[in-house]
Amino acid sequence: MTIKFRPCLFIIFAFLTTYSLNSCKKEAIPLKDSEIGSSANSQRQATAEVVVSSGSSIQAAVNAAASNTTIRIQPGTYNEAIVVNKSGIKLIGEEGPNGQSVVIQNPGDEEDGIRVLDAGDGFVLKNVTIQNFEENGVFLVRVNGFTLSHVSTINNGEYGLFPVRCSNGTIEHCSATGHTDTGIYVGQSTDVTLEFNTVFANVIGLEIENCSDIIVRKNHCYDNVCGILSVLLPGLTVKTSSGILIEQNQVNNNNHVNFAEPGGGFEAIVPSGSGILIVGTDNTTVKDNKVRDNNFSGIALVSTLILGAIAGIPPAAFADIEPNPDGDKITGNDLLRNGALPPAGLPLPGNDLLWDGSGTNNCWSQNSFTISIPSALPVCN
Repeated sequence: MTIKFRPCLFIIFAFLTTYSLNSCKKEAIPLKDSEIGSSANSQRQATAEVVVSSGSSIQAAVNAAASNTTIRIQPGTYNEAIVVNKSGIKLIGEEGPNGQSVVIQNPGDEEDGIRVLDAGDGFVLKNVTIQNFEENGVFLVRVNGFTLSHVSTINNGEYGLFPVRCSNGTIEHCSATGHTDTGIYVGQSTDVTLEFNTVFANVIGLEIENCSDIIVRKNHCYDNVCGILSVLLPGLTVKTSSGILIEQNQVNNNNHVNFAEPGGGFEAIVPSGSGILIVGTDNTTVKDNKVRDNNFSGIALVSTLILGAIAGIPPAAFADIEPNPDGDKITGNDLLRNGALPPAGLPLPGNDLLWDGSGTNNCWSQNSFTISIPSALPVCN
């Protein structure tokens, strides 16, 4: 497929190159020996429901519980990291009479607040705050049928909520703030719905990477560097991304100064002022979103292959994916006051809608906007 490279866009999307080269960091899923064997005594107690009181250990309750146990957590601050590796565990935070809540706090130098491993199908987490862990707030690996509801993640290193290679999940009414990569990230997963979440003051608010059949609906993304990212990258186990629906979100004022760790991946150099970025994913529908006051671009659609053109990466590096965005529809979006103050050094004016000319059967219709690049975009039939 022929790519129409526009030289004026090369520098604009150079920020993506480092991300491509560093995306494999999300592929590695290390397990600790103690985690692999920690379920040896998990069946000794077949209690259907248990209560953890303030001052007790949530992890001790998980270790003692049988599969399919509901663990109710009384209000208080719990200084511990938690590992779940049995099915059907439900961790439910209780609210105190005066609004007290459940807070899971890093006790020292723990990487993850809650790790849910392969055996954790059916995991449910509700009504908790997880804060100050070094890498991730909640990290799910190969979990089928999960629910994260009313979970707040604050200042947990790179990621707030981080399901990878998961399926049939729901992330709802959650919040994420203060993460140097992504507030809510879904990677190499299928059939996951993200709705009614609030992400702010992260580098990337919501990210969907190498996924299929994902719904991103009615979320509020503000004061991030980039509001929403849907992306297909090479070098990962999952080679395709299709069927992403991004609708009825509020994506505004994503103009935060980039505070990603220097020398990291894509997040370290993503331009401030980016609303919604679609990079290489197929059959992506972006509709009925309110995208306002993002200083660089409202909604941008580009090919992953442009990374190679910019960085001089040989075509063989992209041989495991089809990198062009095909069959994407950008319809019915309300774009207002985007592109008012693009980052210094970019050779392109700020814009509401941006396309690099790649892919087939991409179209735009019924959007309310002021500036598009190019000025004429293919219209949906």
